[in-house]
Amino acid sequence: MKYGNLVLEEKEFVLLKRLVNVSGFYTDNTYKNSIAKLTEELKSAVVYGEEEMPKDVIRFNSMVTIQAVNGWSKQFQLVIPSQGDFKNSKISILTPMGAAVIGYAKGDDIVWEFRNGEQTLKVADVKQQHSTINSDILL
Repeated sequence: MKYGNLVLEEKEFVLLKRLVNVSGFYTDNTYKNSIAKLTEELKSAVVYGEEEMPKDVIRFNSMVTIQAVNGWSKQFQLVIPSQGDFKNSKISILTPMGAAVIGYAKGDDIVWEFRNGEQTLKVADVKQQHSTINSDILL
């Protein structure tokens, strides 16, 4: 990991903790396991203010390109759950893929459990989309 731990912007960290706390009702084991692993990673996350955030870290609304060791590649935008739209490559933070990538940086390798088993992914590219996240979204 480039920065040693997950790197999150402070308002996004607050929102992510809220989302994780209300997502404990999944019955699908893959989703439950992803949320549990993300929850554990959040305990050691490094939190920065907006102006200090590295530009190569995956955040809410980032455009992300990942590559798997088995050869496939995928580009998507990481979004809040209400904006998730798989057909339009908008992946919710609460999906296994979303939970896997948040807080990682370009060049990082990620090992995560998906429905079809454990996968190793490489973050090939991260582009920031400038839009504001409302951290009070769940209130």
